[in-house]
Amino acid sequence: MLKKEKIRYEILHPTYKALYDLVGEDNMMKVYHEFRGTQVQMPMKLYDRQTLEKYLGSISDKTISIKDLSHIYGFSQR
Repeated sequence: MLKKEKIRYEILHPTYKALYDLVGEDNMMKVYHEFRGTQVQMPMKLYDRQTLEKYLGSISDKTISIKDLSHIYGFSQR
């Protein structure tokens, strides 16, 4: 069985340093093993617009205004 090598933070690529700072060593290594060599582009929006629209149409709590919902989920009021 191979011995786990200690991560040397000071010589990490800047991208992996940022990941290390954000999510810690173990999660950085998970991302490294899953996505290394892959160009990853992250969407500006956290939620999918069409799925969110269906979700909002299905909730029974209609006390929150459209303005507040748009602010919470990061979409315009349209």
